[in-house]
Amino acid sequence: MSTTPSKPASPSWYIVDAKGKTLGRLSTRIADILRGKHRPTWAPHLIADDHVIVTNAAGIVLKGRKMEQKVYKRHTGYFGNMREIPVARLMKERPSDVIVRAVKGMLPRNRLRARMLTHLHVFPATEHPHEAQQPQSLDVVIPVRRTPSHKAV
Repeated sequence: MSTTPSKPASPSWYIVDAKGKTLGRLSTRIADILRGKHRPTWAPHLIADDHVIVTNAAGIVLKGRKMEQKVYKRHTGYFGNMREIPVARLMKERPSDVIVRAVKGMLPRNRLRARMLTHLHVFPATEHPHEAQQPQSLDVVIPVRRTPSHKAV
């Protein structure tokens, strides 16, 4: 008996306001949507065709001292050409790249990753050209750190 693949569902569009959200928590939620893990018909070899629109990318929050210490590195392929760009400078020049790099690192390293990233649309401000798709608001829940309720005796 063979398993029949499920029919692909119609693509959904989601919109997220990144202002005041933590980069890691936001990007894990976006990566799950792009992979299709929120759907009951999820399979690791299929793409869900859901699109995610991120607005206000310039208002993203990095916890701790990451804004001063975190550095993105790349190599040009030539000897001694390691390029480094601090997150603080990247946030000033291209704030959308910070979110794209974080989501890219959370997607699987296979042939589907490039196609999943085409479904991510990041904008540094509130305006975006995807109003015609009628995106649904995506709620990113940030858990509250709880203090221990017991008292030391």
